[in-house]
Amino acid sequence: MSWLRCALLTLPLLVQAAGSPPTFSADEKARIAALGPWPPPAALDAGNRWAGQPAAVQLGQQLFFDPRLSPDGRLACVSCHLPPLAFADGRSRSHGRVPLQRHAPSLWNAVHERWLGWDGAADSLWAQALRPLTDADELASNAAHLRRLFSSDAELACRWQRSFAAPPPADDDRLLVLAAKALGAFVGSLVSGRTPFDRFRDALTGGDARTLASAQQAYPAEAQRGLQLFVGRGRCHFCHAGPRFSNGEFADIGIGFFVPGGGVDSGRHGGIQALRRSPYTLLSAHADDPGEAATKTRHVQAAHRNFGEFKVPSLRNVALTAPYLHDGRAATLDDVIRHYSELDLERLHSDGERILEPLRLDAREHGDLRAFLQTLSDPAATRWQAPALPRCEAPGNPQ
Repeated sequence: MSWLRCALLTLPLLVQAAGSPPTFSADEKARIAALGPWPPPAALDAGNRWAGQPAAVQLGQQLFFDPRLSPDGRLACVSCHLPPLAFADGRSRSHGRVPLQRHAPSLWNAVHERWLGWDGAADSLWAQALRPLTDADELASNAAHLRRLFSSDAELACRWQRSFAAPPPADDDRLLVLAAKALGAFVGSLVSGRTPFDRFRDALTGGDARTLASAQQAYPAEAQRGLQLFVGRGRCHFCHAGPRFSNGEFADIGIGFFVPGGGVDSGRHGGIQALRRSPYTLLSAHADDPGEAATKTRHVQAAHRNFGEFKVPSLRNVALTAPYLHDGRAATLDDVIRHYSELDLERLHSDGERILEPLRLDAREHGDLRAFLQTLSDPAATRWQAPALPRCEAPGNPQ
């Protein structure tokens, strides 16, 4: 047989092997098992006694979509967190009253986050809500404005009364915190559904051969190879860990932290300083019995290495929330993958344990990793519709 004929006969077998799904080792299966299950056990906004209460969730929902929350009626929370964009805004840097420094993250599953914000300057959903609510560059609201709003709108006043069993308080701090806790209760209700990855993961780790065979047929071979790369040579699972695909902490990944117009974004270093200055944390009198959740806040300390670190984001719904990184500089998933493939080690911190190494992916590996990341999205995450709110009746009257 000539070499040419042999090559032609062998080629289809090579193509089939290149497109075939991998065989996972016991160690790889254990790492994949640790990326679930989903959904996780229910969580509530720490330090927020109204978290999970239907009346507070409904009030928070109404406030979230109401541009009257801002004194000039220009902006609402939904201005930067749009449901059709998976509660992000699709901009590299969000726009409030002025262009902002950072990319608006998705709010899906935020209740499961350890710290809030790219720099972790808030330790709860309600504390995080206070910042855009009162920031001069965003909603620029204040207690006096909110008091006028609730006194002039019977529906909002009714929802407030049903939520808190009292009218808006005279104390400005108390009023702002309660409004933020209603917003936290609503955002805490946003938990996305299962994904193609979750179904494959459950079948792979469940031990039923027939179920696994069906799942392997349904889950693309390239996504399976990307998953093997994710938990193997790529070591992505070290930081993008657990069911949320995030360890909840912060990292330097070798990107610049200069901001337009000069200056720098210090990231986690500044976030810890802001957290420790804030009067609205789980250690404050504003927190409702936070319990062990306050331990993280009590012990966090800024270190030099935190400068330029940003939150390790969840990868759930990642294909739906472009652009990427804290300042949106990566327009596509391909850009993010390329960054890790071609990582410049000179841009990383010199102190601490080094985890990242350039992956040097070939074209197929790049495509496999992208295919895997695309399976981490809940198909319904961009089709969310705000539940219709029932007409509010004064407490004591039937709804």
